[in-house]
Amino acid sequence: MSVSPSFRTFALDQLGRCVPSVRARAMFGGVGIYAGELFFALIADDTVYFKVDDETRPEFERRGLGPFRPSGEHGEVMQYYRVSEDLLEDVEALRSWAEQAVEVARRARRRPSRKQGPRRI
Repeated sequence: MSVSPSFRTFALDQLGRCVPSVRARAMFGGVGIYAGELFFALIADDTVYFKVDDETRPEFERRGLGPFRPSGEHGEVMQYYRVSEDLLEDVEALRSWAEQAVEVARRARRRPSRKQGPRRI
């Protein structure tokens, strides 16, 4: 999951033009990307992946953009899907996709974790 310094700089510059308060954090050889405190994207192997849910995943699949699989081709699928190179290069087109990924992260944060179980009042 290596990330070249030049790709990291390029990706963060592009995303910073679309989303306020973008910051990056190294994680397991890749890079986690945050908008404020919301983890909405990652970079692995010089590829950007956006967080998806049932509402946004179909558009990625329709375009043939696959999921992030940290353990290889047949490994676990994570809820992050590849951002195409042409989209990453076009800031105006990238903006709506990035904003959707931030909103997915926001919705996920509001839902109780399966590990935590439902909230008790």
